[in-house]
Amino acid sequence: MHIPEHRKAIDRLDTQIVRLLNERTQHVLAIGEIKRKAGQEFYAPHRERAVLNRVARRNAGPMTNAHVQAVYREIMSAALSLEKSMCVAYLGPEATFTHQAAIRRFGASLRYSSQKTITDVFAEVSKGQADYGVVPVENSTEGVVTHTLDMFVDSDLKIVSQIVLPVQHCLLSNWRHEQIKKLYAHPQSLGQCRGWVQTRLPRVEVIETSSNARSAELAVKTRYSAAIAGLLAAEKYDLPVLDYDIQDNADNATRFLVLGRQSTPPTGNDRTSLMTSVAHKAGALYNALAAFRRYRINMTKIESRPSKRKAWEYFFFIDIDGHVAEKRIAKALALLAEHTNFVKILGSYPNYE
Repeated sequence: MHIPEHRKAIDRLDTQIVRLLNERTQHVLAIGEIKRKAGQEFYAPHRERAVLNRVARRNAGPMTNAHVQAVYREIMSAALSLEKSMCVAYLGPEATFTHQAAIRRFGASLRYSSQKTITDVFAEVSKGQADYGVVPVENSTEGVVTHTLDMFVDSDLKIVSQIVLPVQHCLLSNWRHEQIKKLYAHPQSLGQCRGWVQTRLPRVEVIETSSNARSAELAVKTRYSAAIAGLLAAEKYDLPVLDYDIQDNADNATRFLVLGRQSTPPTGNDRTSLMTSVAHKAGALYNALAAFRRYRINMTKIESRPSKRKAWEYFFFIDIDGHVAEKRIAKALALLAEHTNFVKILGSYPNYE
């Protein structure tokens, strides 16, 4: 087959693909109307994962599963934008890793609202100004984002999904390495690249900034300067990438939470996040956590935070495998409540990235 014949075949297939995409979207819109009348949320993380898994199973190549799923992510994003004028708030500014994580989860077709602080993201979703919010919660190198945990103390928002984003830090600059005198970096990003910076730029003045995007913005404006930031910031500020993957840990990743107002149903592979507080006496935490051992529930994370209400009182943030709708999880949480001051469920959500 010659090139013209291949192109004719592509044109014919494109016509079919467009027709089928619109036919698919008609069904999505019909489901959306049913959800609207029932007062249900349009975004369904459990259904999203089922679709992505199914198309991967049916993929025979040569496209990889990741390629096929990326295409379907945008198909679903476009459909969501037609169902409702959906807005996603995120910790900004634009071109940060949080922005990148939000796009990875929701696609490029929705409306995004950049917020200055994590508090602002929670507030936008709570007030209904945004349908969902995306905030960082922990980094594999630098640890937990305490501000995010603290916000859950007084918030009624639910965790409806999580995003685990591999973090690729880059050195961005309009100048050559030997010309660089100043390096702009967010403290978290600097901490994740400290060894590389000390080795490659030992005499450069390091200036901390409020975000990776701000670092790139300042590097554009300042002579003989560079920034630590991601590829999205390099694209937005038109900054050349001098070095890729400058993070000290090759497996560096950040976990983000998607905030909503309604819980999600079980998928069979879920995670539950909760917070609790125990009496200030010997063995209290040990006795409380025995509930998970009794029902053979895997506890994947525990973090303590000062309550800020009473000296030496702490809240414990816990992640476990399973969904609150499961009987054994419900029994374990009931037993946990007997040995604690309170138990607050922050959300049960699909345990995928």
